[in-house]
Amino acid sequence: MAWQQLRLQVQSGTIDFLEQQLLEQGAVSVTYLDAKDQPVFQKEPGSTPLWDESILLSLFEADADLHDLLEWLQQNPAILNRHTLKIDILEDQAWERACMDDFHAMQFGERLWICPSWQEPPNPSAVNIILDPGLAFGSGSHPTTGMCLTWLDGMDLQEKLVIDYGCGSGILALASALLGAARVIGVDNDPQALVATRDNAERNHIAEQDLLTFLPQAVPALQADILLANILAEPLIELASHFATLVKPGGQLVLSGLLSEQASAVLSAYTPWFEMQAPFEQQQWVRLSGRRKS
Repeated sequence: MAWQQLRLQVQSGTIDFLEQQLLEQGAVSVTYLDAKDQPVFQKEPGSTPLWDESILLSLFEADADLHDLLEWLQQNPAILNRHTLKIDILEDQAWERACMDDFHAMQFGERLWICPSWQEPPNPSAVNIILDPGLAFGSGSHPTTGMCLTWLDGMDLQEKLVIDYGCGSGILALASALLGAARVIGVDNDPQALVATRDNAERNHIAEQDLLTFLPQAVPALQADILLANILAEPLIELASHFATLVKPGGQLVLSGLLSEQASAVLSAYTPWFEMQAPFEQQQWVRLSGRRKS
């Protein structure tokens, strides 16, 4: 079965209204895409942040009559950029298989690989994390996650206690455990992320006692050898003094999830407690690292 795909570019303030109109006109699905490569992150569990400008893709059955809808859209230039309005005919395909074909094993550093469950690991003797893309943030494809994984691959984690603060899918916690950390603590304010982390730990045969998960208010009194936080610049700044209490003197700190123009503000927030190193940048994203002062 073929489909008609309607594509248009809109301002974020009109999305809810326009989506409702499309559904009322028979759209079987509406998908949002970033129109201008603008990074956005979920700040609160359950929130849905949007880009300033989005592309809406809506699917209609092949025999749907879109004449009235197209005429209405053309007459409302305040709702959308009508020059972006386009209709394509999509042939049906195995969409799940198409998604699987787009996601491949990725290597970070010398030892570490992230592998989807439907592919054989390219290097069976490597440290292979079995992880599928899902609802919780973190499959390794984003530069901030990749920079943290590469940093971990270069460290000796034997006998180390590691905290992954803002664990999402648990990808950094899983990597820490499989690279030899004695114990790993995953922390997130989203209960769904904690469930995802525990599920992924079980899939990777990590013992329950070796990777524990907590909501922020439930983290036990402890001091880590390494704390990783791949979240956002604003909460990183707010958490600076708290992170200082969670890292032992001489312990290491790794921060990411921030853009290059945000690095100086985050560095300033951490210098009272940590000896911070120069930022490491990749594709306009930054990783910061430092060592807890005595």
